[in-house]
Amino acid sequence: MSDLQQTPLYDLHLELGGKMVPFAGYSMPVQYPMGVMKEHLHTRAAAGVFDVSHMGQVMVTGPSWDAVALAFETLVPMNVLGLEDGRQRYGFFTNDAGGIEDDLMFARRGDDLFVVVNAACKDADIARMKAALEPEITVTPITDRALVAVQGPAAGAAVASLDAAADGMRFMDFGTLTLDGVEVWASRSGYTGEDGFEISVPEAQAEALVRRLLEIEGVEPIGLGARDSLRLEAGLCLYGNDIDAGTNPVEASLTWAIQKARRAGGERAGGYPGAEAVQAAFDDGV
Repeated sequence: MSDLQQTPLYDLHLELGGKMVPFAGYSMPVQYPMGVMKEHLHTRAAAGVFDVSHMGQVMVTGPSWDAVALAFETLVPMNVLGLEDGRQRYGFFTNDAGGIEDDLMFARRGDDLFVVVNAACKDADIARMKAALEPEITVTPITDRALVAVQGPAAGAAVASLDAAADGMRFMDFGTLTLDGVEVWASRSGYTGEDGFEISVPEAQAEALVRRLLEIEGVEPIGLGARDSLRLEAGLCLYGNDIDAGTNPVEASLTWAIQKARRAGGERAGGYPGAEAVQAAFDDGV
């Protein structure tokens, strides 16, 4: 455990009674005194706060949105160019065999692209982006921000109680909120199948913000155990478990994530690693 990295919320986890375990090179809370089952059910009934600061946050910038989007499309089979400002999309990096190297979320922030990748893959993902995109496009890992998720049917009201603008955000909207005096980047999304938000917050203010969220009635801390059971119950893939570098996205029933613009006959079909293998799976089955 002494070799593991710690998130900005590590001390708070200990204070809250979190049972810490190694996960993707970090010391993370697998559960709190409530226990995995009750944490799972509480998230389904009210709201929970998850520390996901171990995940990688990256900003991709360039001379224009078109330049950034078209460059990023060389790595993923998603329609990045068509993403509206303030919107987020699910995606994945593919390899030359059409396998999934990692899955990710990406959001348009003006002319920039904000990317969130999995903790275990983030070093490889950052290296992949830098090798493919730089120097024309700049890939900047964000190392001074925490990432927290607020999930559950009461999550919207909880976040909106700190900034009413959250009420106006739709599923997969991305923007800036001011929560308890702190400017954050927030998307209305999550990994539980419930309504909620994923919130990127400067690490110096992360603990105070989470404490403030936990003061709201119905909001409890939730560990990795319930995060896993919640996403499994919702049918959401976990990279390294349900999908990996040997899984074609068609095999994984992730074809919904590949927009028509990038499929055969689309205006920007192919052009990403393994495009022929993925299209063959579309055409011929798996």
